[in-house]
Amino acid sequence: MNSDDENTGAARVALVTGASRGLGAALALALASGGWHVVAVARTSGALEDLDDRIQATGGHATLAPMDITVEDAMRHLCRQIHDRWGGIGLWAHTAIHAPPLSPAGHIGGRDLDRTLAINVRATASLIGLVEPLLNLTAPATDALRPTALFFDDPVAGEKFHGLYGASKAAQMALARSWQAETAKRGPRVRIHTPAPMPTALRARFAPGADRSTLTPCADEAARVMAVLQAH
Repeated sequence: MNSDDENTGAARVALVTGASRGLGAALALALASGGWHVVAVARTSGALEDLDDRIQATGGHATLAPMDITVEDAMRHLCRQIHDRWGGIGLWAHTAIHAPPLSPAGHIGGRDLDRTLAINVRATASLIGLVEPLLNLTAPATDALRPTALFFDDPVAGEKFHGLYGASKAAQMALARSWQAETAKRGPRVRIHTPAPMPTALRARFAPGADRSTLTPCADEAARVMAVLQAH
């Protein structure tokens, strides 16, 4: 784990899982530009290094954590390092997602099933348990900036050929909503955001012929997320 800033308070540390591209990268850049220290997690080192270059160009700071979120021991070690260095975090934005091939419900491959559930469901459940203490240890910076976990919905469950992805995303949201209900009074705050359609790799895989000019740029959606976070 490579860090550029050791002096940030926990309330201004943001953990972004799935930070290498798409909304995750745009949100990491927006957070860093807004004075947060970003712990950026993704499997692709090169993409994280490119993100770090863009963050540094804005005067921001990031810690790069190239790792697979399905490796629980690695994520546990990362969370321990975060605790030891900053004492907690003020935000967890979970943008990591696996997009399996579109397939009729009766033709889902076992390997695709296992990989999709491992990333979209099992890793999410594991991360909730690991990250919750980091959020609970952090005093809020302001009433609006209380320690927050942020999830991203994609309501495609039930659409044709989206059975595996839709089922895994619905399961992920069920975990997030249950956690939200369980922590409503004691914290941390759990928010679920439904982004506008964006020109991401996931959308390109699901709709390769779509007109990308009609889609919302990831940077614009990240700005909207930042505004929502600070307004509530």
